[in-house]
Amino acid sequence: MAPTATPTPGELLLSPTDHMLVMIDFQSQMSFATKSIDATLLRNNAALVANAAAGFKVPTILTTVAEKSFSGPMFEEITDAFPGQALLDRTSMNTWEDAAVIDEVNRIAKPRIVLSGLWTSVCIVGPALSALSQGFEVYVIADACGDITDEAHERAMERMVQAGARPMTSLQYILELQRDWARTETYDMTTGIAKKFGGAYGLGIIYAKSMFGASEGH
Repeated sequence: MAPTATPTPGELLLSPTDHMLVMIDFQSQMSFATKSIDATLLRNNAALVANAAAGFKVPTILTTVAEKSFSGPMFEEITDAFPGQALLDRTSMNTWEDAAVIDEVNRIAKPRIVLSGLWTSVCIVGPALSALSQGFEVYVIADACGDITDEAHERAMERMVQAGARPMTSLQYILELQRDWARTETYDMTTGIAKKFGGAYGLGIIYAKSMFGASEGH
């Protein structure tokens, strides 16, 4: 017998209120050796994720490693989206082993964790596998992560997926949070972020609105 379909979202979809975002080590020194994704695209995708989270009021942790002594400042595209928010600086490569970060995870208290950052095989694998082992659901924004080679990034993603993490992309992230163009309270914000950081999709929005006054919600 076939199940009964209802017009409701699946439980595996993210919503703005059911998760926290952790953005890890988007810093100059970490990006210099990142070769699996172009630096401009990486910065653009990180900005898309950060602005989406800020716009939808997703609790977000920004963490760096050896910011003052080695790795340098976090990308302005990220920090500009969270003005005044403190960066949690670490010595540990695995974010999950830092007590201050874990204090913040427990304060936010969400069952789902979305990760992005540098490098995929170290600074993302570490917290992903650690969080999974402690019962959290983990999502990884694959195109807002990067590594020193394609191989390193791809094997890291495979390892996390095999352990139960769920991969997604930066544009997918913001569209999943919006999910219905009839949600007028976040429509302008979502399309505004997409126009600025959404690549060809953003250009399409600009064209449709400029040429035809088009709107997805109608």
